Amino acid sequence: MIEPATELPFFYGSISRSEAEQHLKLAGMSDGLFLLRQCLRSLGGYVLSLVWNLEFYHYPVEKQLNGTYCISGGKPHCGPAELCEFYSKDADGLVCTLRKPCLRPADQAVKSGVFDSLRDNMLREYVRHTWNLEGEAMEQAIISQAPQLEKLIATTAHEKMPWYHGKISRTEGERRLYSASQPDGKFLVRERDESGTFALSVMYGKTAYHYRILHDKSGKYSMPEGTKFDTVWQLVEYLKMKPDGLVTLLREACVNQHSANHTPAVPLVRARGNGYTPPPEVPGACKTLTSLPAGRQTLPMDSDEFVSPYADPKELQEKTLFIKREKLMVDEVELGSGNFGSVKKGVYKMKSKHIDVAIKVLKSENEKAVRDEMMREADIMHQLDNPYIVRMIGLCQAEALMLVMEMAPAGPLNKFLSSKKDQVAVENVVELMHQVSLGMKYLEEKNFVHRDLAARNVLLVNQHYAKISDFGLSKALGADDNYYKARTLGKWPLKWYAPECINFHKFSSKGDVWSFGITMWEAFSYGGKPYKKMKGPEVISFLQAGNRMDRPASCPEPIYELMKDCWTYKYEERPSFVQVEERMRTYYYSTSKKVSTETKEDEEKPAD
Repeated sequence: MIEPATELPFFYGSISRSEAEQHLKLAGMSDGLFLLRQCLRSLGGYVLSLVWNLEFYHYPVEKQLNGTYCISGGKPHCGPAELCEFYSKDADGLVCTLRKPCLRPADQAVKSGVFDSLRDNMLREYVRHTWNLEGEAMEQAIISQAPQLEKLIATTAHEKMPWYHGKISRTEGERRLYSASQPDGKFLVRERDESGTFALSVMYGKTAYHYRILHDKSGKYSMPEGTKFDTVWQLVEYLKMKPDGLVTLLREACVNQHSANHTPAVPLVRARGNGYTPPPEVPGACKTLTSLPAGRQTLPMDSDEFVSPYADPKELQEKTLFIKREKLMVDEVELGSGNFGSVKKGVYKMKSKHIDVAIKVLKSENEKAVRDEMMREADIMHQLDNPYIVRMIGLCQAEALMLVMEMAPAGPLNKFLSSKKDQVAVENVVELMHQVSLGMKYLEEKNFVHRDLAARNVLLVNQHYAKISDFGLSKALGADDNYYKARTLGKWPLKWYAPECINFHKFSSKGDVWSFGITMWEAFSYGGKPYKKMKGPEVISFLQAGNRMDRPASCPEPIYELMKDCWTYKYEERPSFVQVEERMRTYYYSTSKKVSTETKEDEEKPAD
């Protein structure tokens, strides 16, 4: 997980208030001297520590639900660097402007917090346990969904701490505290017998004191009348520095000897299967999990379409390019049509389950050359396997030639966005386009050129899960080839094509990068038509004159800058999809929504 402030030379990481003040003292205590540190109270938040008139001022910087950062009562900013730059020009409620950064010593690394050191391993354990994913599928899940996953695992990170003892009684808690020595501040956290709430038990003067940890409607944890925190482990870390109403500071953990390694709680009724232990299936039934906790959005991994239908080794043994007709049920429901024929809904009967599929049925009058070309493309596509690409299941030669593909029931991205402008937040569009960049990076790594990337060819499984489709124009490059030259023209989507594709018929992954920029423009304009009413020749002249489309009204500035980089005229100067995906990911991580889980109202009792 990328920490947005890591590269800032005045960011110190997880240091206490007193440590921050000590650094500021050593740096001279001049007016406007400042540093940034990790906030213990809120996930993803910071604290701005500032000097004025030989006094210290500490301003919490919270990460908002829309991914922006702001000081209470202040203006929102897209990142901690932008926030500090703003306050260096305008105090806007601070005691003074930020005038001089207190730089971290060259030999001092950013200090990791308690959760930082556990996060990566917990992410993998969580994904493995919740969705039964391994290998490349696990890595794809973590890369594309780390912001949401971090929020999910952070709320259960206390279960990995040595001071957490699980569901034990008050009496058992006292017995464990009294075992061995009983220094002041020895403590443990336990789950209370009823309602899933927590209690803190601490020793002082050879006596055990018990405190109810309050949990309010917003999901915050606190001591009675105390400071509120996003998680239990943050509250405990704070109580090590300040008693906040307790009889003493927390000092020594009463280590849970009964369970050395806890598994984070799984917020799903059941983990999705990946084919190894498939649940009973009903033909044609929706596979997406519906048993999600309140407030948690659907993630791609919740859908059976995330992993290959052939993830089960038994199914993989029978994987061939051609599918037997008796294994295919074709519905008369038509999902779409084109020059090639029509797309129909269907069900593919596999060995251990039935899956919903989309079936391209070719018109019988299509000439042999078209059929042969489609056979070659199908042979290549059959080798592709990525969660963010519509996988081809196989070909069926029967009453017509049929291409069988994964189902993406929510339809094309452009139509979805144009019909739901008021329901899809900009952060949601960023999420979907990051997934598209992941799929395109995979194609680039496989030396595969799409040639027809556009919002109409990005299909949605649901509002939070996109897949690249329609490989009708695609070509596989040789291992040493950077581009290939098309021999025929036909009907080309010129408004999505890079200059070298139009002028010289040269196609490469860099040409797909240009198309990705156009696709982003479509997405952030919520299904708008690129270049408006311009004709093909007008578009060519427009580009040659150095012009580019304007930023869509809802498009964030960093995304528009990436768009313009994708539209670099010389293809060799354009970024690769490795670079594009990294920039999309960085922006997505810094702006991703953090969804708070709804919780029951707790009784306000100081102790149990």
